[in-house]
Amino acid sequence: MRKRVTRVASLLLTVALTAGLMVGCGASNNNSSGNSTGSTTIKWSIWDEKTTPYWGQLADAYMAKNPNVKVELTDLGSADYSTVLSTELSGNGSEFDVVTIKDVPGYATLMAKGVLESLDDRIKTANIDLSKYNGSTDQLKADGKLYELPFRSDFWLLYYNKDIFDKAKVAYPTNDMTLEQYDALARKVAKTGFGNDKIYGSHYHSWRSAVQLFGVLDGKHSILEGNYDWTKPYYEMVLNEQKDSICRTYVDVTASNLHYSGAFSEGNTATMNMGTWFIGTLIANVANGKYDKALCGNWGVVKYPHPAGVAAGTTLGQVTSLAIPTSSKNKDAAWDFVKFVSGEEGADVVAKSGNFPAIMNDNTASQIASIPGFPTDDASKKALLTTKVYLEAPYDKNIAQINTILDTYHKDIMNGDISVDAGILKMNKEVSAVLGK
Repeated sequence: MRKRVTRVASLLLTVALTAGLMVGCGASNNNSSGNSTGSTTIKWSIWDEKTTPYWGQLADAYMAKNPNVKVELTDLGSADYSTVLSTELSGNGSEFDVVTIKDVPGYATLMAKGVLESLDDRIKTANIDLSKYNGSTDQLKADGKLYELPFRSDFWLLYYNKDIFDKAKVAYPTNDMTLEQYDALARKVAKTGFGNDKIYGSHYHSWRSAVQLFGVLDGKHSILEGNYDWTKPYYEMVLNEQKDSICRTYVDVTASNLHYSGAFSEGNTATMNMGTWFIGTLIANVANGKYDKALCGNWGVVKYPHPAGVAAGTTLGQVTSLAIPTSSKNKDAAWDFVKFVSGEEGADVVAKSGNFPAIMNDNTASQIASIPGFPTDDASKKALLTTKVYLEAPYDKNIAQINTILDTYHKDIMNGDISVDAGILKMNKEVSAVLGK
């Protein structure tokens, strides 16, 4: 039987700082589909169990296959998850056998504390083919070793409004577009005017990744290198689109606090680069009437636009991973669970829940494409298969500082407070200082 433990993160932090950590108490959940006898218990840290069905579905699927194992879920909440987890693993009372790593900065914090087991020997013994993760594991290595294994992944696609293209009598985006072709297409479908007559050919959210990180897709550059001269063409492309009213300006987007979902749902945005996490939201909100179906219900996705000479299907992404703490008393059992969840069986469970697993193949893509509300065209289904995924934030012990610097000057460039050249110069100088160059 799967046991669920929930906590209030703020209370846990307070207790942790004053009286030590409290782990492992909670109420039993009798809704499990597993028939575990519980001879071995695996304690797993997660967040937001009530709103994220795949946590329990993964645990139940594993227990159904391993009836002598009980998987106990401990919900640390979402808002302060990484902080709470770091506090727990740094204390003397942690009993976690498997921990979920929410993001790369959180991973870097745990690596700095030395509280995670290297998985290299186990991966080698199990003969796990890391190429199934489309390059993401290479970007998570610390000192040449891997301490986490992805089981969830989101990557960037190009969303588009089919009705806008139909009305403009312009061909839809394709699964193999260079950035020059994408820019030309956005300009071709854009329409000047006011109110309902205005059509934006493209839309960029305020995140740095939506603009700057086109530049990492050629595999020659990284946000960790300390020199960002290579970002200039992408800033110039988007700023020129702003100047020509092809897209909304950064100033307007931030001043109005316009969410990317709001921009697309208005029905006047032809294309938008965004992550796969928006698919579920878009499907649900069209179905429940929150979004007007007449405005944005006829949509599709294609693979991410790429620099010339780069393979179609190369994109940006982020992962959610599993790791084994050094303090675990059941490391062999924990590894078997990590291997299951991060492998093809776990990928199938995640895909059936409507989410994207770290392993995307024909089977998992078909699972997601079969969800009611997903576009029925063949190009949209093919868009779900990637060639290479570059992480938005590869592992580095200084990743949090680097992100802060780059975000600061991205904002200044996009606001027009500083020129592209001057902003890049600031990035180069300050990140190089952090890296000791």
